[in-house]
Amino acid sequence: MKIIAQISRVIVGLLFIFSGLIKLNDPIGTQYKLEEYFEVFATDLPMFHDFFMGLIPLALYFSVFLCTAEVVLGIALLVGYKPRTVSWLLLLIIIFFTFLTFYSAYFNKVTDCGCFGAAIKLTPWTSFGKDIFLLALILIIVYYRKKFRPLPTGIIVAVSTLASLGVAVYSLRHLPILDLLPYRVGANIPAQLKPSEPLRYLYTFEKDGKTFEYEQYPSDTTLEFKEMNVINEDAKPKITDYKVWNDVGDFTEETFKGTKLFLIIKNLTDINTAALPDINKLLNAVRGKGVEPIILTSGNSDEIVQFVASHQLNAPFYYVDATVLKTILRSNPGLWLLKDGTVKGKWHYNDTPEAEEVLNLVK
Repeated sequence: MKIIAQISRVIVGLLFIFSGLIKLNDPIGTQYKLEEYFEVFATDLPMFHDFFMGLIPLALYFSVFLCTAEVVLGIALLVGYKPRTVSWLLLLIIIFFTFLTFYSAYFNKVTDCGCFGAAIKLTPWTSFGKDIFLLALILIIVYYRKKFRPLPTGIIVAVSTLASLGVAVYSLRHLPILDLLPYRVGANIPAQLKPSEPLRYLYTFEKDGKTFEYEQYPSDTTLEFKEMNVINEDAKPKITDYKVWNDVGDFTEETFKGTKLFLIIKNLTDINTAALPDINKLLNAVRGKGVEPIILTSGNSDEIVQFVASHQLNAPFYYVDATVLKTILRSNPGLWLLKDGTVKGKWHYNDTPEAEEVLNLVK
């Protein structure tokens, strides 16, 4: 059984490190997931509504803490640092994660838990099964915790803590080191709006108490239709909610024509207005040189008109769903460069480029 405990230690350690690093790469993505959970709990538990809504402004801090804790605990487990304490901490954190994934699966809420960030998408029940598996392994580790010999590896844990926080801070002040989102540089947006191959379906029918499944829709009219499921899930469009419009009409297809430099303004509540002068300078510098500056926002019409005027932003604005803007760019404001529908560049407001850099990217 001691061998099983050692194997469990390695598996749990590696999975925690992998999961934590993927999320540290994009802590804002985890922040959004936590905000979803807090909003769901506020709705489902009315007596604690104010408590959970009060946690939303703290979601980013919770995100960084949890992601860092995953990495550090995984490393601590592997290097034998205070195994008794680490075992109990792992048990606490996996119970917390298991509760969240069960709640998501059973009540069909927050259907993407973000367990592995944007790298690996898991269904709610798959996420819950993964956590049950980890819980079983961690229970073995807790049971045999006294068999693990403590090692003087505190310096490794300390360095890993600082390194993890460094990754998180870098991602927050710039953009994710590894962009795994569908709007990443090099992605062709029109192509991702379409299936990668014709979708195939599995049709389920019932007749005389028996269930029948067909890949082709049957002609037998005595069958009772029950459900239809996609067989080749991976072929589904990677993007389904990208829509751009204004008060006149839909502008989505126009965004794929020519070269567009989009100023992303997700909202007007937490925007860094100090970055706007440099961005405005860039928009004016590329205008008339084959690049069309455009503002994409989810803000209120009257508020955005006033905002654009007050900051002298000389560009037309269009509306995009707030969730889509969050997915396009983890920065408010930020810049997104498209040429014929293909993403050529993305910039955090801390990394506003020079006009020459933008023009070179779309030559």
